[in-house]
Amino acid sequence: MTNLFVELSTPITGPYQQPTGLFINNEFVPGVDGKTFEVINPSTEEVITSVHEATEKDVDIAVAAARKAFEGPWRKLPPSQRAVLLNKLADLAEAKSELLASVEALDNGKAYKMALGDVGAVIATLRYYAGWADKIEGRTIDVKSEMFHYSRREPIGVCGQIIPWNFPLLMLAWKIGPALATGNTVVLKTAEQTPLSALVFATLVKEAGFPPGVLNIISGFGPIAGAALSRHMDVDKIAFTGSTFVGRAIMKAAAESNLKKVTLELGGKSPNIVFNDADIEQAISWVNFGIYFNHGQCCCAGSRIYVQEEIYDKFVAAFKRRAEQNKVGDPFHPETFQGPQVSKVQYDRIMGYIESGKADGATVVTGGERHGDKGYFIQPTIFADVKQDMKIMQEEIFGPVCAIAKFKTVEDAIKLGNDTFYGLAASVHTKDLSTALKVSNALKAGTVWVNCHNLLFPQASFGGFKASGIGRELGEAALDNYTELKTVHVNLDARIE
Repeated sequence: MTNLFVELSTPITGPYQQPTGLFINNEFVPGVDGKTFEVINPSTEEVITSVHEATEKDVDIAVAAARKAFEGPWRKLPPSQRAVLLNKLADLAEAKSELLASVEALDNGKAYKMALGDVGAVIATLRYYAGWADKIEGRTIDVKSEMFHYSRREPIGVCGQIIPWNFPLLMLAWKIGPALATGNTVVLKTAEQTPLSALVFATLVKEAGFPPGVLNIISGFGPIAGAALSRHMDVDKIAFTGSTFVGRAIMKAAAESNLKKVTLELGGKSPNIVFNDADIEQAISWVNFGIYFNHGQCCCAGSRIYVQEEIYDKFVAAFKRRAEQNKVGDPFHPETFQGPQVSKVQYDRIMGYIESGKADGATVVTGGERHGDKGYFIQPTIFADVKQDMKIMQEEIFGPVCAIAKFKTVEDAIKLGNDTFYGLAASVHTKDLSTALKVSNALKAGTVWVNCHNLLFPQASFGGFKASGIGRELGEAALDNYTELKTVHVNLDARIE
């Protein structure tokens, strides 16, 4: 395969030119070894197209381009100009929002209207970090009158970034926004399941006016291209979003190479706690959104639902009715809420957990089967009467499957909520402010929602406790991931004998 573009079509935009090459130095290029891989439509199980695969050789080329840009024009560019470029990139993404969302829905399988929401969040994230570009400040430090002490924030250098398949465009923006705003250069590897929307986005990078080599986007597999980035001796920092298992491997590779800086946003098994006094109707709507949003393929999905015993039966019955209203099907149908799982591997994994729940004796309230006979569709599934030690209550399923159990007291809720390997997110549903604050403060999670779930904003940090990761995405906190703190001591009149 030598074509670097192919003509594809979506139901929203019609025909468009899909890049298939590796985006290095502001150009689409073929992989050095000439390897390609197929991209599958999860709704139809058919091949969409093939894209060029990055190997270790291509990673070397991309890193060299990023290094040259970092040491050259990008480092010399005034911060205010970085802001201009990020805002221009956001403007172009806004102008191409329907195309970006359509490709995302085609490639990932998520409902088009949700993909369009993702693109809106991409634009907001880029604009937020554009605003930070010329506000990266140090401090003066008053130590001795005859000396001048100050600190400054400097970019780390070349950043390797590896993003997942559940939010391809949004995770791209979460990664590149703070990295570019603080003056770094980037080599970003997309997930092998969903490379297409990022390649379309790459066409906007050159159009926005970024110097060659500042942002490079490659398609490839984790064990090859991802591993090469993680252990590369000229990559100064690695950022990864994905499973805890892979996160451990990346951290090990970073330690065994040049001890590069690492940030990891990893898995979750987030508790969704509903108290007796909650607004049942609103709680069910948010619990439904918390687990079934993005087909359940969300790291902070509220997959463990704990309901206080007095309202347990009422809640389960009402939640069943609500879950069965979710429209599952064609991502481009205007009423679709839940599309297919991203791949056959993911579909089989989720169905395996469903069978495990059945075998362990949990009650299937609704779902538990395939939806339709084509595509990787799974019915929204609710398990009730789930024991705390069951796999479906302890392990991240990453699909439209939730486990419900009852609790008695506030103390029980806190104990059950914290009884997990993970600590990414949680939510609490109650009308009692004291209960909300007590439980929120006691839960070991990086994000806690009260009377809502799955709401994220560029201004507010996101990340995990325990095995859910290291560092923070979004907000001002993400800037620390991409800067080195330097202290300078200037002797004005200090004497040494």
